[in-house]
Amino acid sequence: MQADPVMTTHKPVADIRFSVIVPVYNRIDEVADLLKSLAAQSDQGFEAIIVEDGSTEPCRDVCRRYEGVIDLQYHYKDNEGRSIARNYGILRAGGDYFVFVDSDCILPPDYIATLRRELNTAYSDCFGGPDAAHESFSTLQKAINYSMTSLLTTGGIRGGKVRMEKFVPRTFNTGFSREVYDKVGGFREMFSEDIDMSTRIRLAGFRINLFRSVYVYHKRRVSLRKFWRQVHVFGMSRITLKLLYPGSLKAVHALPALFVLGSLAMIAGAVFWRWWCILPLAVYLLAVWIAGIIATRSLAIGSLGIITSLIQLCGYGTGFLRSYIWKILLGHGRDEAQEIEMRRGR
Repeated sequence: MQADPVMTTHKPVADIRFSVIVPVYNRIDEVADLLKSLAAQSDQGFEAIIVEDGSTEPCRDVCRRYEGVIDLQYHYKDNEGRSIARNYGILRAGGDYFVFVDSDCILPPDYIATLRRELNTAYSDCFGGPDAAHESFSTLQKAINYSMTSLLTTGGIRGGKVRMEKFVPRTFNTGFSREVYDKVGGFREMFSEDIDMSTRIRLAGFRINLFRSVYVYHKRRVSLRKFWRQVHVFGMSRITLKLLYPGSLKAVHALPALFVLGSLAMIAGAVFWRWWCILPLAVYLLAVWIAGIIATRSLAIGSLGIITSLIQLCGYGTGFLRSYIWKILLGHGRDEAQEIEMRRGR
């Protein structure tokens, strides 16, 4: 049950100071690109807080280059996970509004200025923004970005231009006010911690807005194996969220799992019965290919997008099925949900 809407008060948006909080684990080159983009912001009304979460290759020296260039804090702590690192940064932040981006993101020069303008137009105590592929990204990174944002894959589930469910901010580009933190607490250390956090914010009565113009360039994974692992975990975590919030699982979340089962059935039918059983899958992949070429204006990216889309759907779908069987059908998920519920997110 959702709480009544919260009536919030805040500084005039022109006076709001943002705290950009970034958890880091072995990302020296990425942090260098991120800090360069922060130094180029047209609106410097922010502080940047880098929280090194026990990296074996610290980015301290990179951060030192930007001392005096931007308002920057660097903190090194033992490895405990990205959510705890974000909370560590919140406790050391002096801003009125916390902004969270991943260390593998690059911010457009007007990111802070655009965020301030959006808040001035329609203030929201929590926001999320989309991601895009920068022209400097590799073909693989651009193909992964396409498959993660296309409506033909799971872009509608994740909150693209056309959405199949209520918008949920992602931690590569989101933020909330200090008042939200004071009432809801911080992130809990778990997979899909952004969905958990957004759900708690909604249940507390705060409004969440999608600011389409407040986007980041997100590098995402740099290998197909890492991409598979990432989306497989996404699928597994959807079941954990169902255990925490029983009404949160919708039919749309099962689409990748149905894709996996349906594809296996079509392949088996083509092998053991009639070849044309594979036609629906072939038509779908053709649509993904054509849409990818149109969206990216590149034959190479569109072609590679077929592979990344298959990895995304199959990785997510198999993770969903694996977790559903283990945690729901076999009943092994109750203890995990109770353990997560005990974490305060502070």
